[in-house]
Amino acid sequence: MNPSPPDAPPPRLVIFDMDDVLLRYDVEARRAAMGAPAGLSAAEVERRVWHSGIEDASDLGHLTPDAYLAAVAEALGTPFGRPEWLRTRALAMTLDPDMLALVPRVSARVPIALLTNNGHIMREHFDALVPELRALFGPAMHVACEFGAKKPAPSVYKGVAARYGVAPQEAVMIDDKPVNVAGAREAGLRAHCFTRAGDLAAFLAEAGLGETL
Repeated sequence: MNPSPPDAPPPRLVIFDMDDVLLRYDVEARRAAMGAPAGLSAAEVERRVWHSGIEDASDLGHLTPDAYLAAVAEALGTPFGRPEWLRTRALAMTLDPDMLALVPRVSARVPIALLTNNGHIMREHFDALVPELRALFGPAMHVACEFGAKKPAPSVYKGVAARYGVAPQEAVMIDDKPVNVAGAREAGLRAHCFTRAGDLAAFLAEAGLGETL
């Protein structure tokens, strides 16, 4: 669980990853849905869109939403615009009810933010895809490329902390990927590798946010 040092003050900012933390993300279902109109398997979509670097370029902010959609359409050999992106992204996302219950309890004690490795197209469509998260996080919903890179680059975590006026050591990052947790720690943040809400609540309580989380 990586407890905080006994003399560490309570955090002043808790940052949550989105996919596979606040919601369950079924990337294989998404790829299958993207490929279906063109008769492509999920594995072939992964090769054409993910392995080709298109998805990574979008996540890094190197492609505008329109350029990203055009690149995906060309790779798949079929039209792929915002309606298709929204439909195939949404079907892969299932909000975690335990986390939806935990986040408000955390935000009652400390400011919170969301940080996800997704491109600007996700930033444009948070409200359509996850209105429940918008209700919890308000304007504090960010894609990593807003900060010039993507997780696990330490500069991203430092950028989020600076955006909210806290030092890195005053912030906590919650992420499901060990490499992203390691990047946060390298940046000076405390961090927790997420598996389930109960373990996270225990970690945050030990970090100084109260025993009733």
